[in-house]
Amino acid sequence: MDNEIRKPNRLQEYDYATVGAYFITICTKDRADILSKIRIVGEGLCALPHIELTDVGKMVEQSIQYIDRTIPGFSVDRYVIMPNHVHLLITLSAIPETGGHRGPPLHKVIGQFKSYTTHTYGRVLWQRSYHDHVIRGEQDYRDVWEYIDQNPARWREDELYTQ
Repeated sequence: MDNEIRKPNRLQEYDYATVGAYFITICTKDRADILSKIRIVGEGLCALPHIELTDVGKMVEQSIQYIDRTIPGFSVDRYVIMPNHVHLLITLSAIPETGGHRGPPLHKVIGQFKSYTTHTYGRVLWQRSYHDHVIRGEQDYRDVWEYIDQNPARWREDELYTQ
């Protein structure tokens, strides 16, 4: 059995507990379209995408909202649940240190989210790891926000699109 050598996808020497904003993409296992369906409503210039969450997608959405409401210092500023992946725009703010400890780093929160949703789903839900992008400035933040907003309208052109 060949051991797959995975390319590291985190920035070396970067502290992911650093105050700032992060763009996260998490894909379902085998890119299975199990989170939502995207329907186009209307025609021509008035055509708009409408996301219909599956039961699994609704559970994932509740879990995203749980992160936003309950983990100190973490704010999910924007998200979209696509058929086979999730995009999150997360901001980490300063958390007062207690007993010399800071809040959890980003990878711990994402790991807990993936573990909880997989456990609730009852079988493997996500692919291994996830993609992250450290937001570098206000324009980058706005670009990611717009990308998340526009992703459903561009679904058929998305590199993660499957049919």
